[in-house]
Amino acid sequence: MTDTARGHNGPSDYLPKLLTVWREGYGLADLRADALAGLTVAIVALPLSMAIAIASGVGPERGLYTAIVGGFLVSALGGSRYQVGGPAGAFIVLVSACMMAIGLPGLILATFLSGFILIGAGALRFGTYIRYIPYPVTVGFTAGIAVIIFASQLREMFGLTLPGAEPGEIVEKVRALWDARGSVTWAALAVAGLTATVILGLRPVRPHWPGMLIAVVLASAVVAGLGLPVATIGSRFGALPHLLPAPALPDVALWQAALPWAASFALLGAIESLLSAVVADGMSGARHRSNAELVAQGVANIGSAVFGGFCVTGTIARTATNVRAGSRGPVSGMLHALFLLAFLMVAAPLAAYIPLAALAGVLAVVAWGMAERHEFAGLLRASRGDALVVSVTFLLVTFRDLTEGIVVGFALAGLVFIKRMSETSTLAPGAEHEIPQRPDRVVCHLEGPYFFGAAAQMGGVLERIAEAPRALVLDMGGVPLIDSSGARGVLQLAARAGRRGGQLYIVGLKDRLRRQLEAQGLRAPLVCYLPDVAAVDAVLDRPPESA
Repeated sequence: MTDTARGHNGPSDYLPKLLTVWREGYGLADLRADALAGLTVAIVALPLSMAIAIASGVGPERGLYTAIVGGFLVSALGGSRYQVGGPAGAFIVLVSACMMAIGLPGLILATFLSGFILIGAGALRFGTYIRYIPYPVTVGFTAGIAVIIFASQLREMFGLTLPGAEPGEIVEKVRALWDARGSVTWAALAVAGLTATVILGLRPVRPHWPGMLIAVVLASAVVAGLGLPVATIGSRFGALPHLLPAPALPDVALWQAALPWAASFALLGAIESLLSAVVADGMSGARHRSNAELVAQGVANIGSAVFGGFCVTGTIARTATNVRAGSRGPVSGMLHALFLLAFLMVAAPLAAYIPLAALAGVLAVVAWGMAERHEFAGLLRASRGDALVVSVTFLLVTFRDLTEGIVVGFALAGLVFIKRMSETSTLAPGAEHEIPQRPDRVVCHLEGPYFFGAAAQMGGVLERIAEAPRALVLDMGGVPLIDSSGARGVLQLAARAGRRGGQLYIVGLKDRLRRQLEAQGLRAPLVCYLPDVAAVDAVLDRPPESA
């Protein structure tokens, strides 16, 4: 059965796509294609993983640990055929804040705990609902993260020297950097500019070339050859290790301080990974299993923490590269991790020559790509509701807190949706050419969903109508759903009509909605259900004793 046709209910919802690919038949030609795709992704992931780690306030080797262990487990156990996991730029803000708050042991413990939260979310099938996060919210928080990532790289791009630690809050950060403007190292700025120029220049003319790696290698050669006074990985962090560290469980003594960070990591990781899986689906025509993906992300975060890494999630850039490189399935993601391990074992000393300004240039390009400028501008023009949601989410993420921005943005998007849905529900009198008018009854047509937003909007109108006629007829043939608030509004309307000596008639209602209303107390004699208005007229025309 194909990815697209396979259902998402039952145990198959947790089946890794690796097994699906194996069942479909996996041959030597598939392995060759996956090996080439895995090597291509590893070339992209190598400088990016170290850059993200350094920007997050940890050593570059921990970015590689995260990409190797987490990336292997995400691909081996995940519910997406093409997902590639590793450290993500979206986590830079949270990881650096966590490092400043509870240190490296706390960060590793928070990563460890977030894995169990993600496994629990997958087991409870929350992946089905995370996919419904509104588009303006995702654009707003992605743009906010892009701004923060870019701001976090200004120090290395300009080679600035600060008297103390760099502030985490963006306004204070920019103020501190501005105060240190006299310490600009023009060589560092030139290296960062060269790196960004090479990456952006190669994209249109050689889109399949590993622009990031080429730019970093070229910048490293220029700095080493000319002896430029630019900080490098070696001068700042020393030599990289040649092997993964021995596995070790994190210190649980900090669990109370680490738990809130773990929840934030899990929330952002779930959103980022499922967005990445959706992107992969759109590029390939496949269909991911969201709950299996959450479980795999959880296991990957536990594994990453055990080997000294930090947060793992599905990454859009590496996943898209994997698809474009001709991947046949999860084996390419597993091989990408093994290629990174081979680099760590064989070529780790070369990383010492990489300028930090070059990695800052890489992340500046990543931030520029993340900003989704055209989508942001389009939402600002689309409607006032979308503009409000994307703007508030962006501002809160940038200047307050990432989780707060997502929660508030989601709540605002929900209110906008409620308002729009209520506006699709209409209340109109019966047309004279369709239904003959009578002085003893009023016919009203309800169209659209009759939920709490629409009930609040139309309740007052219906109550005023219910004051006069002997028969109030609600034609609800065009109502697809009724929630408990809508049902209560109809119940109050029926009671009001009865106190005025009238009767509420409901016509055209679907059987399932009628059973729903009856379960909430809307039964005879409070209300009378009839098939159409003609049946109401027949009741009204009966002699009083027979009626």
